[in-house]
Amino acid sequence: MTSGVPRLNALQLDALSELVNLGVSRAAASLHEMIGHQVVLSVPNVGLVSHKQAVSMVENRDVRQFIAVRESFEGPIAGRALLIFPNANGIELVRALTGGHLTLDEIIEFEQEALAETGNIILNGCLATIANMLWCSLRTSIPEVLHGSGETLFNAGITEGTDDLVLLLYITFAVHERDITGYIALLMDTSSVISLVKLLNQFIERSAGAGELQPHA
Repeated sequence: MTSGVPRLNALQLDALSELVNLGVSRAAASLHEMIGHQVVLSVPNVGLVSHKQAVSMVENRDVRQFIAVRESFEGPIAGRALLIFPNANGIELVRALTGGHLTLDEIIEFEQEALAETGNIILNGCLATIANMLWCSLRTSIPEVLHGSGETLFNAGITEGTDDLVLLLYITFAVHERDITGYIALLMDTSSVISLVKLLNQFIERSAGAGELQPHA
């Protein structure tokens, strides 16, 4: 961990996990409306790690090639959001979203568009909910689909020598009786991490005072 960067304590991680799970639940509802089938999304694990640690965690079980949807976000906290799946899971996700009615060639042809739309719904669901609950505003870019190794995905667009950290969220995705796993990664620099910690502390204080989560109108 970069010196001088505050770690997220257990209470902050719990609060962030709750916000992210609320965000993916809303994203799941949007996907349900889009495809007409129940979608279950959850984020069981949240952690703040270095780029090197993130690559090591994602590239486990000998998986080295991935497909990802990336969006940039700006505001009090800024960085890049990635929805990452192993290549095989990307194809399986498109198969699940389309009900398994497409041929492999059709899935490959449709994959880029379907993943971009799915990634946009999931990432925006998370970012919008986090922003709403933390009483801040975030602007997001148009999603783009990337292919490559974990190192390629995490380092794309990074200026050499920067000290960006990765908020890595393990995600499970269930649709059409298929269970698909991947990651949501939020890449932020030191100042954004510090801002996130401050916003989380304010959120925790509000929640403790109210006894429940209070979204900003």
